[in-house]
Amino acid sequence: MCPTEPTPAARTVASTQSEMTELILPNDTNTLGNLLGGRLMHFIDLNGAMAAYRHSRTFIVTAAMDHIDFIQPVHLGDLVTLRSSVNRAFTSSMEVGVKVWAENTQTGVSLHVASAYLVFVAIDRGGRPVRVPALLPETADEQRRFADALLRREHREAESARRRKASLEVAAQQAAAEPIPL
Repeated sequence: MCPTEPTPAARTVASTQSEMTELILPNDTNTLGNLLGGRLMHFIDLNGAMAAYRHSRTFIVTAAMDHIDFIQPVHLGDLVTLRSSVNRAFTSSMEVGVKVWAENTQTGVSLHVASAYLVFVAIDRGGRPVRVPALLPETADEQRRFADALLRREHREAESARRRKASLEVAAQQAAAEPIPL
């Protein structure tokens, strides 16, 4: 990322919101007639990417699916509605929250069935990170999600550092071990 690159104008959370609805068909389900978890993850990634695109207005890549909760099963024939928005923008990355509801098409009853947090990184055509606009949380709920996103980021960074350290320790132990004679 070029330090002289201009920072884009700030955007509101509302300007990033995205919604999509899918009908759950037989090819989306397992042998019990429930939506496959991987298929739901695909829908979540797509809907989250829409919010990230709306915020960054550039190419984006999924960097992490930070957390996902499968709360209720989704059944064959249900309508699944996903709603996403950017929770916080950092230098080139954005945390996006996605909530998922399933509507029984026969009864009209909707249930919250899943929630997820994803991290997307804005990139240029060459795959290099680019700056994203600041995010302006306006409501109390948006401000809470904005603050919580920083805590999740700090946790991700600490966990990443812990894994790097453990990997280096294993590599050092393997290098120090005597070779096994053939």
